[in-house]
Amino acid sequence: MENKLKQMVILASDAIKKCKTINELMDVKALYLGKKSEFNTIMQDLKGLSDEEKPRIGKMVNEAKQAISALIEERKNHIDREKIDALLKEQTIDITLPGKKIAIGHKHILTKTIEEIEDIFVGLGYTIKEGPEIESDKYNFEMLNLPKDHPAREMQDSFYITEETLLRTHTSPVQVRSLLANTNQEPLKIICPGVVYRKDDDDQTHSHQFMQIEALVVDEKATLADLKGTLLLVAKKLFGENREIRLRPSYFPFTEPSVEVDVSCFKCNGIGCSMCKQTGWIEILGAGMVNNNVLKAAGYDTDKYQGFALGMGIERIAMLKYGIEDIRHLYTNDLRFNSQF
Repeated sequence: MENKLKQMVILASDAIKKCKTINELMDVKALYLGKKSEFNTIMQDLKGLSDEEKPRIGKMVNEAKQAISALIEERKNHIDREKIDALLKEQTIDITLPGKKIAIGHKHILTKTIEEIEDIFVGLGYTIKEGPEIESDKYNFEMLNLPKDHPAREMQDSFYITEETLLRTHTSPVQVRSLLANTNQEPLKIICPGVVYRKDDDDQTHSHQFMQIEALVVDEKATLADLKGTLLLVAKKLFGENREIRLRPSYFPFTEPSVEVDVSCFKCNGIGCSMCKQTGWIEILGAGMVNNNVLKAAGYDTDKYQGFALGMGIERIAMLKYGIEDIRHLYTNDLRFNSQF
């Protein structure tokens, strides 16, 4: 194990030295220090060591991680310095040049995607609701059928501010607030767009900050068939009238039954290609019938009321629809990228 740790540091050092950009460096960091890195496997293997060996190997693991972190920080500083030096060298001011025309701006592709989805749901009679990004544990987890000891909380690594407040991990708390505010328990149809936060290593498909839009319907007659019809309409409006959907059984604590929703590939029309990984289907969102525990927590009579909910990642929809390969492009504010949309 000692040799393995030394070899990991050597391999990480070689990979770090080859990094030319911050994005490349963050990818290396995720590989060697992320949640799925070899270090986690080694830490699990510590359980099988003797009481005498555990402290020694544990110390070596920490020293290896600290060494890699130091190398990453050193390389980051070097890349930053090179970038600044290059800018200082290249950027000169010629006061004889005429002024530049101010370009007229346009909406960001994420804003466009949100508005497109909102238009679909507003056309179906939904109301747009928003809520705070700093949320209580009660609304973010407990009232969504996720008590403090629930194992499903591990599905979402959270940014806690205090023991009872955190940066929301989804926009579902807005649904809870809307249910509680609906004191007359009239039929409810809402969508909740917004920014959410989870501890995650930034790479091509993940970000610690991203956007969701969720929908909720609660009344006396909402059925799984209504949910399927809504999902099919949304898929057709977003990806083309020829699209079909399929529902696969899944698990979410706040819905039961729960489903993952796939749309027929809009690049190959379901034949099979690199985009759909030769399956003909692309996963786009999760949905399900609202769990009775969620309705009961909000004071609803589950013998009378039922509902359905769905949630999708805005970035994922935009990336699929417009062929964007790296989620980081959506946040770097590169005008060359933004101007394409």
